[in-house]
Amino acid sequence: MPPTPRHRRTHRLLAAAAGLATVGALAAAMPASAGQDTATPLHHQGSGRYQDVQLLSFNDLHGNLEPPSGSSGRVTELQADGTTKTIDAGGVEYLATHLREARKNNKYSITAAAGDMVGASPLISGLFHDEPTIDALNKLDLDVTSVGNHEFDEGAKELARLQNGGCHPKDGCYDDSEEFTGANFPYLAANVTDEKTGKPILKPYWVWKKNGVKVGFIGVTLEGTPNIVSAEGVKGLKFGDEVETINKYAKVLQRQGVKSIVALIHEGGAPASAAYNYDCDSPGAGDGISGPIVDIAKNVTPAVDALVTGHTHQAYACTIPDPAGNPRMVTSASSFGRLYTDTTLTYDRWTGDIARTAVKSANHVVTRDVAKAADMTALITKWKTLAAPVASRPIGYIAGEIGNTGTESPLGDLIADAQLAYAKSVDPEADLAVMNPGGIRAGLTYTASGSEGDGVVTYGEAYTVQPFSNTVNLVNLTGAQLITALQQQVSGTNEAAPKILQISSGLTYTLDLTKTGAARVVADSVKLNGSAIDPTATYRVAMNSFLAGGGDGFAELGKGTNMVVGGDDLAAFGSYLTANSSAATPYPVPAADRITIVK
Repeated sequence: MPPTPRHRRTHRLLAAAAGLATVGALAAAMPASAGQDTATPLHHQGSGRYQDVQLLSFNDLHGNLEPPSGSSGRVTELQADGTTKTIDAGGVEYLATHLREARKNNKYSITAAAGDMVGASPLISGLFHDEPTIDALNKLDLDVTSVGNHEFDEGAKELARLQNGGCHPKDGCYDDSEEFTGANFPYLAANVTDEKTGKPILKPYWVWKKNGVKVGFIGVTLEGTPNIVSAEGVKGLKFGDEVETINKYAKVLQRQGVKSIVALIHEGGAPASAAYNYDCDSPGAGDGISGPIVDIAKNVTPAVDALVTGHTHQAYACTIPDPAGNPRMVTSASSFGRLYTDTTLTYDRWTGDIARTAVKSANHVVTRDVAKAADMTALITKWKTLAAPVASRPIGYIAGEIGNTGTESPLGDLIADAQLAYAKSVDPEADLAVMNPGGIRAGLTYTASGSEGDGVVTYGEAYTVQPFSNTVNLVNLTGAQLITALQQQVSGTNEAAPKILQISSGLTYTLDLTKTGAARVVADSVKLNGSAIDPTATYRVAMNSFLAGGGDGFAELGKGTNMVVGGDDLAAFGSYLTANSSAATPYPVPAADRITIVK
């Protein structure tokens, strides 16, 4: 996932998060109401000992105000007979309706999120620095969220503006009738501190209170944020260990008398199935989930009653044992507002804690078969009208759907070729280009999104694909460094979750998935235009500024020399499409056959 979402009059929009249903496995007997219990202390008489608190949550909205297109706007549902089907999902007009319906008859309801509300947003939000998303989140009655890595795409000062309000320092105000007021909800950043002062840059925790019920929230982002965000975005900041930070502030909350605690963690895991309703507690607690969140969950203090997570864009509601061996709910609601999670926390008024044996949770799909929320429709209409002159401009034509999924994707090939073409215009000696898969945020759909016609690529659609304000840079790498960089796709920090670079035409190699670590890249198979890469030769390599800074675990790419900082990567993409396609001769769907995969 690249860094800096594009600044040019950008503001990220809230892609409201939505829900799919993964029934959590923790459903032991709920304690009976104590309404007639004569042992209830006098100050609790009439209220009952136990109070159900509804926790609605979502994550990784990424400014998707409108329903996401293609596979980004669908979820997979597991059927009773073992087959699966896909369901169209997402869009804040529908998310708002689902959340509002879910809150009915729940007097004790909290809505929380686990980061990446903004950043890498579609143009309707990104063009306005995500102010539209913050407005949408306010209307969704979001109570609290943790920061995610993308909240730092434009730096800590811009994050503070999204929290506190005010006009953008360069682009000014977008609404003549009123100044941007910022988020009505607190952003929590417990493990993000100022390098000089050592203090959190935003609130570390927040407490929800109602009629004597108190629930504390601690918010953190992944410690590895500096590795996946541009260096400028995290300049002067330190990101601490997630577990240590949560455990520290859990003690702080306990000292304040807050014993019911939820951690909002922008880090996640990977369930064994992509179906949102997959039972990841089968056969045992947490058996069907892997990834960083598992170790985090096993080490976060038992004082924390539930973990709401994100970052991996996956759907799950699992129980993972805490350090005391007791089951604890860990949830994530996919991404882009396609799901929301509904968790019931049973609050014990006698102890002030959550009765863990009563916790239950499920993900729900944000289906599009409900009425649209009128206030969200009005919000979208307002910002779309402002963005329309820019968004609707045609920049190219495609012959079919050009997707961004797979080890090597057709769109990855296209973008790498576009960057190489741009690089050659700057330096005719440019040899090849590489593109990080996380920087390709959506596919190019053939079906028209508006009135432009099928196969027409608009600026707005291209923006959705590459919403980061990266530049196309050129560096010198030796052949040995190039091979090492390819090996870093599947080793080191990327071994558990490989990040396969998308490569330009002429570069080929074999990826042997039967092997492990760096050996998966067959070194003597790496060729450029049919000739083996010479370890001692120097190659001129194009890449975006995120990769040139060593992002996504590609430290070797960060060692390039003789760097030339080029122009905007989206402009390079658009110019390439314009020059190489027309209505009569649309751009063909790339074959995605540059990497030979052995399984």
